[in-house]
Amino acid sequence: MSTTSTTVELAIGGMTCASCANRIERKLNKLDGVTATVNYATEKARVEAPGGIDPAVLVAQVEAAGYRAELPRPAAGPDEDEGSKDDPTRPLRNRLITSAVLAVPVIALAMVPALQFTYWQWISLALAGPVVTWAAWPFHRATWANLRHGTATMDTLISMGVLAAFAWSLYALLFGTAGMPGMTHPFELTIRPSDGAANIYLEVAAGVTTFILAGRYFEARSKKRAGAALRALLELGAKDVAVLRHGTEVRIPIEQLAVGDRFVVRPGEKVATDGVVDEGTSAVDASMLTGESVPVEVGPGDGVVGATVNAGGRLVVRATRVGSDTQLAQMARLVEDAQNGKAAVQRLADRISGVFVPIVIALAVGTLGFWLGTGAGAAAAFTAAVAVLIIACPCALGLATPTALLVGTGRGAQLGILIKGPEVLESTRRVDTVVLDKTGTVTTGRMELVAVHTGAGVDEDEVLRLAGALEDASEHPIAAAIARGARDRIGSLPAVEGFTNVEGLGVQGVVDGHAVLVGRPALLEQWSQPLDADLAAHLAAAQADGRTAIAVAWDGSARAVLVVSDTVKPTSAEAISQLRALGLTPVLLTGDNEAAARAVAAEVGIEEVVADVLPADKVDVVKRLQDEGWVVAMVGDGVNDAAALAQADLGLAMGTGTDVAIEASDITLVRGDLRAAADAIRLSRRTLATIKGNLFWAFAYNVAALPLAAAGLLNPMLAGGAMAFSSVFVVVNSLRLRRFR
Repeated sequence: MSTTSTTVELAIGGMTCASCANRIERKLNKLDGVTATVNYATEKARVEAPGGIDPAVLVAQVEAAGYRAELPRPAAGPDEDEGSKDDPTRPLRNRLITSAVLAVPVIALAMVPALQFTYWQWISLALAGPVVTWAAWPFHRATWANLRHGTATMDTLISMGVLAAFAWSLYALLFGTAGMPGMTHPFELTIRPSDGAANIYLEVAAGVTTFILAGRYFEARSKKRAGAALRALLELGAKDVAVLRHGTEVRIPIEQLAVGDRFVVRPGEKVATDGVVDEGTSAVDASMLTGESVPVEVGPGDGVVGATVNAGGRLVVRATRVGSDTQLAQMARLVEDAQNGKAAVQRLADRISGVFVPIVIALAVGTLGFWLGTGAGAAAAFTAAVAVLIIACPCALGLATPTALLVGTGRGAQLGILIKGPEVLESTRRVDTVVLDKTGTVTTGRMELVAVHTGAGVDEDEVLRLAGALEDASEHPIAAAIARGARDRIGSLPAVEGFTNVEGLGVQGVVDGHAVLVGRPALLEQWSQPLDADLAAHLAAAQADGRTAIAVAWDGSARAVLVVSDTVKPTSAEAISQLRALGLTPVLLTGDNEAAARAVAAEVGIEEVVADVLPADKVDVVKRLQDEGWVVAMVGDGVNDAAALAQADLGLAMGTGTDVAIEASDITLVRGDLRAAADAIRLSRRTLATIKGNLFWAFAYNVAALPLAAAGLLNPMLAGGAMAFSSVFVVVNSLRLRRFR
């Protein structure tokens, strides 16, 4: 057998609660080398299996446990959409409507003595029969399948409770006194001793079935809604694309697009896939992917992401990534992986629900025996035992974690925050220190012209025109920053004659008849054009701040000093204050010199700085902080940050960074905005708090309700309603995460 492992995803059918998921998981994990996690909310099994294993073996193993499994289907074609698939909630809805129509009169007749006409009990039997048999059939079928495999699940409780109530009623009607003309019985929340032969529980059998079907239906609908963020993400992409073939536009389905193809994006159209702009300039709206509301200006050489919208002019884009390699597809995969994962809290809940059912059945039998033993009568004993069976269903327990994860990770995806797995949520709670890479994370990572200091009587625009024109002919990054800054401020730049690059010192040439020098002060001194005292002071001050200063001279004398720097992102200072508000201590980490790092730190409000760090040493800085007892989050964007991101207790990668950094991180921030880091930690903590709230509700509910039911203080029908409500409550509580801002 191959030592390499493959990941197989199976669609699971027939699960009705968390203990079903737990059973399938145990069954799959019995296979050699297989590690499986089954998610009740997404109805999927994620299986890590040895490379040589036949997926059909996995399917057979699931079927042996009494459930259905399907291998992943090929991706849907362009003609197939979500709407064309059968709505999985429709059969459930049909059963619920039929059940409700028939059960309401049964409940009304049982509850209101005034409605109890002669032979009302036989009408109730006729109405309740289809509810108990056809409407409750999914519960009975699952119970039978479980019994064949020697196990019990939540359906066992429901089926036993409903059939016991119906069977007792049938006995009382046929062999007791309940079938006599003129029989009436009052509706009571508590019980009194009686022989049971005059009592019927058809309203319990019909009512419980209806309540539980209603709970299951709303659960199914909510689960469908909770996964909508992922489906919406997958549906963002364009469906077809206009490709250039021999200079002519040809419309083809998006599946046929290949890397290297050049395609046209008109104003208002979606960019078909990730690529680089070849021709044209425009503003691209990436809000649906990144949450960023301001369109980004792009031109030749700039990268664009598939599914973003062209808000301006016509673009010709060369495809660099297609299909499952695109950023959109990777985002969807990350979200799905996170939703299929399982946090430690969920594993605990699953184990508990696995042993819960047998305990409840034993408790119901014990309750029956206790009440019979105290002489309370068969009806009293029976009522309490059925209430125990019905109240105990821990569906809320099984839904507590998956629904919160589904909604939390889905909402994160909409906001440009991709949480890789549920265990990540546990890390965010404990983090107390956040290490921030400087370049590309706190700063833009791109050199910008930030200041122009001119000599006496020299016009700033003239400096920019002459220096910008000369630097425009150079390919140096600092020269590009000066040329870009000059063009932004004064518009077009004049042509250059006699351009020369002086290695290590700067450039020289003739612009509009002026002999211009731009570079280090040493270049100017070679031509006997030194800086005066004022300009030299500006140059020294810029260098003291860790910035790059460039001297400019023409026609025999020094005229100006240009200051170039990697600029701080406009939102970084706000992000630092948000991180502090979350109780985190920010630390700036950079390979830059101490002066440059201190200047940036002072601008954004960071006190702790670690500068002059080699890329390989970043991981050591994180380790050192961990050894000192801190729980460290790391935010970075480059290949040089990948090891530190992996070492940190929580790694956050900027989506504008490299694939290596994104792969090494726990959370990916699609926006290149540091505020997203604070949002990610807030969302993770909120999701974790929701999971804990859900689990508390589910546990507390069962613990509080079981003694009441066993003591005979809960009518079985009220128990069924309360049980269904607890599941719906958990799902609705999770859905509150959709409102996270």
